[in-house]
Amino acid sequence: MHDRTVARTAALTIPVPADLPQQVERALAEDIGAGDLTAALIPANRSGRAAVITRESAVICGIPYVEACFAQVDSRVRIDWKTAEGASAAADQLLFNIAGPARALLTGERTALNFLQLLSGTATAAHTYAALLEGTDCRVLDTRKTIPGLRSAQKYAVRVGGGHNHRMGLFDGILIKENHIVAAGSIAMAVAGAKRLAAKIPVEVEVESLSELRQAIEAGADIAMLDDFSLDAMREAVAANRAALRPLKLEASGGVTADTIRAIADTGVDYISVGSMTKHVRAVDLSMRFESQA
Repeated sequence: MHDRTVARTAALTIPVPADLPQQVERALAEDIGAGDLTAALIPANRSGRAAVITRESAVICGIPYVEACFAQVDSRVRIDWKTAEGASAAADQLLFNIAGPARALLTGERTALNFLQLLSGTATAAHTYAALLEGTDCRVLDTRKTIPGLRSAQKYAVRVGGGHNHRMGLFDGILIKENHIVAAGSIAMAVAGAKRLAAKIPVEVEVESLSELRQAIEAGADIAMLDDFSLDAMREAVAANRAALRPLKLEASGGVTADTIRAIADTGVDYISVGSMTKHVRAVDLSMRFESQA
């Protein structure tokens, strides 16, 4: 089986989330509960084997989750991977063979495939956007629009797919939005308060106009999020920012699609955040073919 602290990918090594075992434990608990009644129909000493294929092309992600699922169900299960984390797979490609106690294979099947198909879907979406930015200095970022309880897993999948992570949550980054500005009194006052609160954490300000961008620059913010700017307005913002004594990093956000992301990157922004990578993710279609053995 793979190392439990890192995922060996096709091109790089990416640390897996620290809460992976707990995520898997919760997922198995909600499915198995007091016990798998259907699997109990199978003799306890019966062995089985199965093959898992993908029915569509995808960037594969979730190998450490699959291994953790079956390890927690029954340590005797053995998995023979035919792909790597982060590798591209074609439709009908064999992903892995699995063997062990028949009850364990059938009990762990759904949870393992749920993780694999969801995270592969997320990684595939991230890869699609990242590929569209090739040749630019712009990076695609995820957001906090994730499935509750699976944020670290989905953000891991974004990295496997070639995307980058925005803040993990409210605790590790400061993003000052319209309501924060109103409550604080002004952009300058909000940024000053943020600097006092957490001097080492970058401060990002959501701006809705060039005037607000200039205020964020003057206030000493580190990043400005250009919220729903038109392409022309983005170009103006990039030009104004570059002319500043202390330029910020610029992030474009709002309604980004595969059809628009390249044009947005060509305006010169540093980052583009795409909530749909994790919010509107579509699970990859997988199939497990089981074979019982005496």
